Amino acid sequence: MSRIPDIRDVLGTLELDAILLTSPINRRWATGFPASAGALVVTETESVFITDSRYTEAARAKINNVQVVQIESGQSYADLIGEVLEQHQVRRLGFEEAVMTQKAYANYREKLTPELIPASGLLDDLRAVKTPAEYALMQRAQAITDQTFAEILPLITSQCTERELAVEIVYRLMKNGAERPAFDPIVVSGPRSSMPHGTPGDCALTGFVTLDFGAVYEGYCADMTRTVSIGEPTAEMRRVYETVLSAQAAGIAAARAGVVGREIDRAARDVIAAAGYGGYFGHGFGHSLGMEVHEAFRAAPTEERPLPRGAVISAEPGIYLPGQFGVRIEDTLYLTETGCEILTKTPKSFIIL
Repeated sequence: MSRIPDIRDVLGTLELDAILLTSPINRRWATGFPASAGALVVTETESVFITDSRYTEAARAKINNVQVVQIESGQSYADLIGEVLEQHQVRRLGFEEAVMTQKAYANYREKLTPELIPASGLLDDLRAVKTPAEYALMQRAQAITDQTFAEILPLITSQCTERELAVEIVYRLMKNGAERPAFDPIVVSGPRSSMPHGTPGDCALTGFVTLDFGAVYEGYCADMTRTVSIGEPTAEMRRVYETVLSAQAAGIAAARAGVVGREIDRAARDVIAAAGYGGYFGHGFGHSLGMEVHEAFRAAPTEERPLPRGAVISAEPGIYLPGQFGVRIEDTLYLTETGCEILTKTPKSFIIL
């Protein structure tokens, strides 16, 4: 799957003659080929992928309509990139200012003739809109995640520790077809569930158990959170769970292409505030995801941009009462002009184990 034609279509937005991709994520997104080392130059007429001998054979077999050049011992990427740019008479070169290190930038600025133009925004906009093929991969990543949740549910007992359950999640994600976990699983329980991004410990599971995890399938991420209860919950625990569920429903109802991110967040946040828990929801309603679990567009109080059609975002409100417990419920949504499609299939009914 190549997004190079889409890149070519937007070069004129910044009057670029070419764009240089050096980050592994953007190189894979553009070419469909994963490699830890390499550089991709996309001009208006040709694309050149430069990498070392570990990847050249596989790259030539995998990447279509791209010239693959092998860097040899003693050569530098900057020198080879410079040759490509000179051949194509590139004067304005886009680069990934959001991810390029200062050291790399200084090296390219010293060795390359063209003017370097920040272009991360172009890539963010392109990556935000998922093609049908990308959407299908994200559906598969979510299906693996749903299957894994169903398999680990019987393991959630007071005889299991947070760390043991996290290990089971990673194992079953991989066993069910994941390339890898999208991130280190979050498994927190009891008073520790009030920490939104707490790390699994060696304590036995108790009370509310929050599980946040996702699969990566062919480079694309899933992200899901469920909160379950070991033993009978208190009246406040039930009230908080139902409040979070109602807040998520309100945010999902507001989510559609063209809506400003903060407005989606506000729809959910107002529900939580009306229930008296406004001070206990400290993060945004959601974030976009794709080849990274957190991408540029967000459904958050500070997001002033309208979200594009074809974006995939998380829907994850939460309430966290320090030292007591926390609840988060998360699905992923595909935005359409009239609303959204929910990729997550795992039920959200209150589970008491």
